[in-house]
Amino acid sequence: MTASITSTLGAGSGIDIPALVSSLVEAQFANKTKQLTDKSETLTKQISGVSTLKSGITGFSSALASLVKGGTLATAPTSSNTNILNVSGLSGAKLAGLSATLEVRQLAGAQAATSAPVADPIASAGLGSFTLTFGTATVVDGAMTGFTAGATTPVNIPITVGNSGLNGIARSINAANAGVTATVLSDANGSRLSIKGPTGEAKAFTLTATEDPAAPGLSSLNIGPGSGTTIGTVAKDAIVAVDGVALKRSSNSISDLITGVKIDLVSAQVGTIVTLGTSAPTSALSQAVSDFVETFNQLNAMITEQIDPVSGGLKGDTAATTLQRSLRQLTLTPLLTDAADGVPTTLAEIGVRTNRDGTLSLDTARLGAALVKWPEAVEAMFADGKGATGKGISGALSAISDTAISTKVGLGASAARYTKAQADLSEDQADVTDAEATMSKRLTAQYAAMDARVAAYKSTLTFVQQQVDAWNSNN
Repeated sequence: MTASITSTLGAGSGIDIPALVSSLVEAQFANKTKQLTDKSETLTKQISGVSTLKSGITGFSSALASLVKGGTLATAPTSSNTNILNVSGLSGAKLAGLSATLEVRQLAGAQAATSAPVADPIASAGLGSFTLTFGTATVVDGAMTGFTAGATTPVNIPITVGNSGLNGIARSINAANAGVTATVLSDANGSRLSIKGPTGEAKAFTLTATEDPAAPGLSSLNIGPGSGTTIGTVAKDAIVAVDGVALKRSSNSISDLITGVKIDLVSAQVGTIVTLGTSAPTSALSQAVSDFVETFNQLNAMITEQIDPVSGGLKGDTAATTLQRSLRQLTLTPLLTDAADGVPTTLAEIGVRTNRDGTLSLDTARLGAALVKWPEAVEAMFADGKGATGKGISGALSAISDTAISTKVGLGASAARYTKAQADLSEDQADVTDAEATMSKRLTAQYAAMDARVAAYKSTLTFVQQQVDAWNSNN
């Protein structure tokens, strides 16, 4: 072992064999290693560039889509008296020219029924079941005097051991998910079972016990004509007069009274007229166009950097250049369909100009004029839609984004191609590493053998020299 180590270290020849072998191997594979390293750096740069552009275009598209879906860029309905009712626009509604008068004569109400008090809310009230039935009721001075069942199927609610006190009965009723909510109300006089239903005249309800003969008592909690339960509030419809015509709705939140408008009733004031109008989103649209131009320019700068013919990581990448070309055509893309002659349909026609370097700039004066003369057209450009043309700017940008990130022809395909090339490159690098190890082992063995022979020659020469010296000494 000692002789082997000595030979490897060049004890015979005096040559640093490990350093020599390392230098020879490095020189042999220098060009190949450099090629692989350069290719690896290029692929890393390309994959990073693709990720940057995909994130940029999807982020731009998503942000614009969120903006147009948020409703701030659409004409909004207004209420002249928000103490009586509030209004908001439904998604996709076109409210230009909206005008109506409303009078809230009655708010929708929900039936609330409360049992007589008991001392212990845990003590059993009896076993059996309750039948919950919805319908219409007549209530006089807190007592239900009449009830007509509706068309919905009654709900059976079992009352079992462990759930037979007021607290347990309330849990059982709520667990049935029948549309009513049960609670237990307590004070110094005792505990009461309180049940409240949904709003609407047809949502009055009765609760009828079927008692277990061995454990009676549930009927004391019955709700209906002849029971001892107090009706605190009655089920009733909202009554709203629209332009003088009285209409009923079961809820205080109404979306089918005036097309495109959600109405939330706050209070009833008979004889007080509330006027509905609209508010144009002029400022919001102006800001949206300005923000679009700014964000576009930021994304365009990203793409320009990536496809730079000298330093760009994606120079020559078809998907990246196609993305930039598609974006630069966006200002000329028709965003409206069936527009009248003279009405603007493109961004260019409302003041968004394309400069020679591909960036955008905004002619605020022209945009302002368009907002004054064609407010509905500008609003429609920023309405929610889908499709490359005729569906608004969000739809057009979304179409570009979808194509850009496509795994067949877009940046998604580029990413897959670069990732595969990187995997293949890793195999090539592994092959070079194996070849370097093989060559290093072979050269080390060759030079070790040479060094051993040199050491043997030196030993022989020393012996001969010693003999010659001895002969000379004897003479």
